[in-house]
Amino acid sequence: MLIPLAVVVIVAALAYAVPAVLLSGKVPPGTRVAGVELGGLPPEAARTRLDAALRERSEQKLTLNAAGERRQVAPAELGLGFDTRATVEAAMAGATTPGGVLRSLFGSRQIQPVVSVDEQRLTAELTSLAKSVDTKPVEGAIRYRGLEPRPVLPKPGRALDVGAASSAVRAAFSDGRTSAELDVREKPAALTADVVRRTASTTARTAVASPLKLAAGGKEAVVSREQLAAGLRFVGDGKGGLRPSFDAREVAPGLAKALLTTPPKDASYQIVKGKPQVIPSRAGRGIDVKALGPAIAQAVADGARRVELPAAERQPRVTTAQAKKLSVREKVSSFTTRHPCCAPRVTNIHRIADLVDGYVVKPGETFSLNGVVGKRDKARGFVEAPMILNNRFVNDVGGGVSQFATTMFNAVFFGGFEDVQHRAHQYYISRYPAGRESTVSYPQPDFRWRNDSPYGVLIKTSYTATSITVDFWSTERYDIESQSSGRYNVKPITELTESGPECIPMEGVEGFAIDVWRIFKKDGKVVRKQRFHTVYDPEPRLTCKGS
Repeated sequence: MLIPLAVVVIVAALAYAVPAVLLSGKVPPGTRVAGVELGGLPPEAARTRLDAALRERSEQKLTLNAAGERRQVAPAELGLGFDTRATVEAAMAGATTPGGVLRSLFGSRQIQPVVSVDEQRLTAELTSLAKSVDTKPVEGAIRYRGLEPRPVLPKPGRALDVGAASSAVRAAFSDGRTSAELDVREKPAALTADVVRRTASTTARTAVASPLKLAAGGKEAVVSREQLAAGLRFVGDGKGGLRPSFDAREVAPGLAKALLTTPPKDASYQIVKGKPQVIPSRAGRGIDVKALGPAIAQAVADGARRVELPAAERQPRVTTAQAKKLSVREKVSSFTTRHPCCAPRVTNIHRIADLVDGYVVKPGETFSLNGVVGKRDKARGFVEAPMILNNRFVNDVGGGVSQFATTMFNAVFFGGFEDVQHRAHQYYISRYPAGRESTVSYPQPDFRWRNDSPYGVLIKTSYTATSITVDFWSTERYDIESQSSGRYNVKPITELTESGPECIPMEGVEGFAIDVWRIFKKDGKVVRKQRFHTVYDPEPRLTCKGS
């Protein structure tokens, strides 16, 4: 018997409608999200179950691996999370369609949780990781060992692909993995090893084959092969080749002096009726030191062995305008030491005093006696005189200038300025205050002090046949007093006899230790004390016998 078509349609409609009504408003049976069964649950219950199930995954740190760099980061720090509302909605989508009803009645399905992403936060975290991972390529270069050019071969760098890394991190989080491998790509160097080797064997070798002459304002100077090699490098030119670069810092002082047409003159002061008045500065003419390195590099690039440098104005260290603002108003300290008349050492004391007279030390500057005066030589008026060397008196050009250093040390001491470097004499010399004196030689030991005041310091020197005086002019800050301990750890004189034309007799002085305190006062109150500890060796009594 044939079943009427209308009955078939009604049965089919009921077969679809009844399950559809029953499934309406619930997650279809057999639906699992990340292994969590949600089938048959209403949306709120499904979200609650899913939130609980995914909480551990949301808090479990992800290990990001990139070129050996490992970083553990919480998903929230990466801007990652699970959108359980969207996940449940996706699970329920199409549940009441014929296909959805059939799948619910006769099948099951697995769906991935919907991941929420804060793009800005994820990119920022990966960019931070990239700073630890990325390396710049080592561009090829050429340096010198002695006069021999040595190639530095290029090496590639690397860079984290942030875009690809973002996708890898999302996928790992979505899949429930605890780590993600991030793609790092190679960044090639601009230069090739062949270019570096070829340049080293040709251009770089020729560059130091002979000295380079520099000329300016009618004067000439030479940069030796060794000086060229010490400052010369070949670096990438950005076009796949190498270009010369010269660091002129080592040669600049000597060349600036040799090619100086007119020396600049610092502003200073003259004392008129007990008041300092500014003596204006004067600009000089010489080479532009900043242009020296590029000029030498260009000569090397051009294959030239002579460079004509344009003259430029050379500004003084202390300008007139600066001097007017330094508050040099009054004498803040003065010290005098005495000596016998007319010995060769007196010539040296007077000569160094003349070289330092009128020098202005700006606020914050450190004054170096060797730096300002330079090596003592006969060309500048210094003569041979006795000095202490290797425990004996010997004759040397510039001997005796330690008396000037001692006199200046005491001006620094009573002016309240910072002692940076001083060394007492090996043996005590009775014309100096014990524990408050300084020796000096070239290049070491030096005598250095710092103007730690906000004012300028003018150094004025004067002398007689039997004395040397150093005055400091500035703005007074402190009243300074000196206190000394008694002598202790006294060591006796030893007796020695030597012979030979170079022997200089020594009278002999006991050795001892002594402490000196510098006491800083303001408005009559002590604000600071500074201790100076000095130990003197015993000076032997040396008798010279004729050879």
